[in-house]
Amino acid sequence: MTLFIYCNLSYGIFFSGLFIPITESSNIKSILENWPNKDDVRTIVVTDGERILGLGDLGAYGMGIPVGKLALCTALAGMPPKHCLPILLDVGTNNKKLLDDPLYFGIRQQRVTGDAYDNFIAEFLRSCAAVYGKHVLIQFEDFANHNAFRFLKKYAELYSTFNDDIQGTASVILAGLLTACRKTGRKLKEENIVCFGAGESMLGFAHLLVETLKSRSALTEEEAKRRIFMVDSRGLIVENRSTGGISSEKAPFARPAGTPEMTDLLEIIKYANCTALIGASAVPNSFTPEVMKQLAKQCETPLIFALSNPTHKAECTAHAAYKATNGQCLFASGSPFPPVNLDPDDAPRHASTYHKPGQANNAYIFPGLLLAISALRIQPVTDEDFISAAETVSENVSDEDLCLGSLYPPLKKIRCVSYALARQVGHVAFREGRCWLKRSEGGLKEEEIDDIIKSMSSYPDPIQTPRHRNADF
Repeated sequence: MTLFIYCNLSYGIFFSGLFIPITESSNIKSILENWPNKDDVRTIVVTDGERILGLGDLGAYGMGIPVGKLALCTALAGMPPKHCLPILLDVGTNNKKLLDDPLYFGIRQQRVTGDAYDNFIAEFLRSCAAVYGKHVLIQFEDFANHNAFRFLKKYAELYSTFNDDIQGTASVILAGLLTACRKTGRKLKEENIVCFGAGESMLGFAHLLVETLKSRSALTEEEAKRRIFMVDSRGLIVENRSTGGISSEKAPFARPAGTPEMTDLLEIIKYANCTALIGASAVPNSFTPEVMKQLAKQCETPLIFALSNPTHKAECTAHAAYKATNGQCLFASGSPFPPVNLDPDDAPRHASTYHKPGQANNAYIFPGLLLAISALRIQPVTDEDFISAAETVSENVSDEDLCLGSLYPPLKKIRCVSYALARQVGHVAFREGRCWLKRSEGGLKEEEIDDIIKSMSSYPDPIQTPRHRNADF
């Protein structure tokens, strides 16, 4: 929510970062070389400002996102600021309000698209590798859906890169599900999951869930996909749907041809025999009491994740979810909700009426992930990194927090969680031959990994060793 306000007020804020306009596409390398700490840069967060939070196209005002993300890497993972570089690629904006604003400091033109845009991105990536080293981490942030998926597919093997909107969100959702399995007694492979919304985050989650079920539960790809019911603005996604609207990113998760075409969420919940309802639709109050009551009828402990940001766009509130399910559900949200004290009449089956909802915030994932990738020069970044990250976050949820209904660790422990996550990802990447630190000096030894990560996560103070808990899913 703070970044939401921050970006809205960008006209009055001067950022410490690099603005690179497309009009200077032939000079990108020299612009990058002007950064005062260029020899120390390990991590770049970059946006073109086209899809900022719930605000849409903010053009150059989107710089608040890279700045905020990297500030969190310092605050939550102890990364020294000298290793962090926020960048805004200014290709124009289609936001008429900004184009007409005399205080707008970005390029005053419609967004550049097509080959000119793609060539600009390609030259930017080449220049980053040339100036800051070929293993510098480049995190894409808040690009439009169609570009985000294209760039991830195109550049994942060529550079050390990932997209937090797609992969980081997927990982934090997975972490919540893994934690929930400890409470429900169900296996992850037994969940019937309705994904309400088919944007970057839900499609990224569906992909990561399939990979998790394949690698951890020995399901085939088709068996894993059968656990997913993807819903977009036109209803349940079904092969050859009469209303169309199935993009190449959605197609892998379409239900088989012949599946009934449904648009009503309640009907879909019944058809899927849903046990977990996950929303990232930005449709407020779309999880109605009727929908959530039906979930509670079908499943003793349903999972309800209302992930849309900011709070006023959430699919439901924590109180509404607990009340509609008589306190049966496990709830998580994208924006924070306060603890809920139910009236005893609304929770007749439970001795406790107090519930502490968890927040499925990417901040549990990306700071630790960036720490590991930057410290060890990991390339490429793979699905296994995000699965390992999710497992580590889940392992750090105490039984006490889970008893209160929280599926994520307390935020006050997040530096310890980030360090534990970085260690786990680092060891996995090392064993898979993806760590490039010290390759020119005779090779990195696995026993060095913990000390290397700890040394890079000591800003401003040394990290404390976290506790661990093995997950069972």
